[in-house]
Amino acid sequence: MKFRRRRSGQTDYRQRHKLIVQDKNKYLSAKYRLVVRFSNKYVNVQIVQAEMLGDRVICSANSRELEHHGLTVGLKNYAAAYCTGLLCARRLLQDLKLDEVYPGVEEVTGDVVTTEHNGKTYYVNEVDEEGRRPFRCLLDVGTRNTTTGARMFAALKGASDGGLDIPHSNKRFPGYTRDTKQFDAEVHKGHIFGEHVADYMREMEEDDEENYQKHFAKYLAAEKEADDLEELYESVHASIRKDPSRRKGAAFVCKDKTSFKKGVKKSYAARRADADAKKAELRASAMEDDE
Repeated sequence: MKFRRRRSGQTDYRQRHKLIVQDKNKYLSAKYRLVVRFSNKYVNVQIVQAEMLGDRVICSANSRELEHHGLTVGLKNYAAAYCTGLLCARRLLQDLKLDEVYPGVEEVTGDVVTTEHNGKTYYVNEVDEEGRRPFRCLLDVGTRNTTTGARMFAALKGASDGGLDIPHSNKRFPGYTRDTKQFDAEVHKGHIFGEHVADYMREMEEDDEENYQKHFAKYLAAEKEADDLEELYESVHASIRKDPSRRKGAAFVCKDKTSFKKGVKKSYAARRADADAKKAELRASAMEDDE
């Protein structure tokens, strides 16, 4: 019989085996994965290490945290996935004291960045001369389909531009044409800055004003229009690079403490008295109706 998570379609064990098994000549060397998952409203990016007792999360970031950096709408689209990957990468390198050594790509181009060092290919701008290698991890997509333009690759690109060494190519980014085998980095850059969302907003505003007001109600409530998105995402990227640390949420304060108290359990005599009183009330009301 297959494993339970395989029967329920939650884990691809063939893929997981390739991602976590380490070479024998690299004994006790950790192998890290960039795990990208999508919920109904948010994007979750984690750096995970596989151990004998289970997976251990080294660092994580959720698109809900982007509200602290100025992004309050569209927390699940391509641009938000890029921001979440960037946030996770900068937070991890900050914890490892590598944020200044590997600053990543500060000006977004949408293209793949690689460098050669001692016969090896690293997916960063340059390798530290003092010998500190970039943090390498592999993309874990789970059971999602790896179609061209999928949002999981936005998180990969954000983490790569954030300074992580993640092997990848441009064949799954928006702007790649399989027939001609050509890649337009400007198209990918436009998706990173939400130009496809802005174009859709302009088109819907012209064709159906009523549906535009309904579909983009949160954007309009936040006073964000199509022309404001590029500047918005630029400010979010700058804010993430300035301070990627996790913000502490406010402590929970119970306003109505009485609502959480359980009622006192009544004795049998008290319950019997309540029932008799209810019956007497019903009989009295019935007699009044008859009269």
